[in-house]
Amino acid sequence: MLTQEDLLNAVPNAMTSVDVAGLGEKQTGKVRDIYTLGDKRVLITTDRVSAFDSVVGAIPYKGQVLNQLSVWWFKQMEDIVANHLISAPDPNVTLAREADPLPVEIIVRGYITGVTSTSLWTLYNAGERKPYGISLPDGLKKDDPLPEPIITPTTKAEAGQHDERLTRDEILERGIVEPELYKKVEEAAIAVFKRGQEIAQKGGLILVDTKYEFGLIDGELALIDEINTPDSSRFWVAETYGKGEEPENFDKEYLRKWFKSVGYSGDGDIPAIPDEFAAELAGRYIAAYEKLTGETFVPGELPAQPRIQAALAGIAS
Repeated sequence: MLTQEDLLNAVPNAMTSVDVAGLGEKQTGKVRDIYTLGDKRVLITTDRVSAFDSVVGAIPYKGQVLNQLSVWWFKQMEDIVANHLISAPDPNVTLAREADPLPVEIIVRGYITGVTSTSLWTLYNAGERKPYGISLPDGLKKDDPLPEPIITPTTKAEAGQHDERLTRDEILERGIVEPELYKKVEEAAIAVFKRGQEIAQKGGLILVDTKYEFGLIDGELALIDEINTPDSSRFWVAETYGKGEEPENFDKEYLRKWFKSVGYSGDGDIPAIPDEFAAELAGRYIAAYEKLTGETFVPGELPAQPRIQAALAGIAS
């Protein structure tokens, strides 16, 4: 684990974009760059953040943890479903094939929890016993494990109203995803989640719920985006679960709670994050990486452009 001094010295430190002159057309989006290399389009994800993207650079290595952890998870899941990863030529960056994303996000939940208007616990506590069209038994309490992991699908922001509550029947009736393909998505998502839970348990964490995105590459189903990271998933520290209080978070919820403690509700400018808290949060992200993978987190050093350029040139040739 990096020391607090190491972490403080890295605030702020983030590689936010790739600029490789003379190598195909480039587009830049919120969390990735896209290069068009001949008839190929390559997604380049750097040390940016996917949740609370306005704080990029304030929390050292946050984006690198997301990149490196996703790369590791993809390797653990290759026998279940294909993915879009090409390579990780540098700890700062991942290169991925462009996919045709499916217009749904797949939320897999292993516990009944959450506080938002669309969370399972909020709906269940209000009396719904078939949220998202899924039957739940009476008597569940907040943060209880579900009998089996369930899928609560939602629309992607680019494809309609974000966080629109969907059921499996609605997806099929509206033709959002055709039945045979959606069956494959469900099977892959549950299998990936269950393996994720097993791996997390070995590291002393509980994978509570997570978001998966799927797409098609040459007509075949592939897992895309980031996977089982502290920004895309909820992780509890196992030894704090079931103690009569809220379990300890090793995910973005810890930052959300800090925002709430300083009176920030999501409107207006994000408050400056003190270096000491940024280092603490970075330590939690890195600890999650190390608990899950069993490996020591090694940050990449800047500049990374020469290594990225060499990888892109290899794809273009």
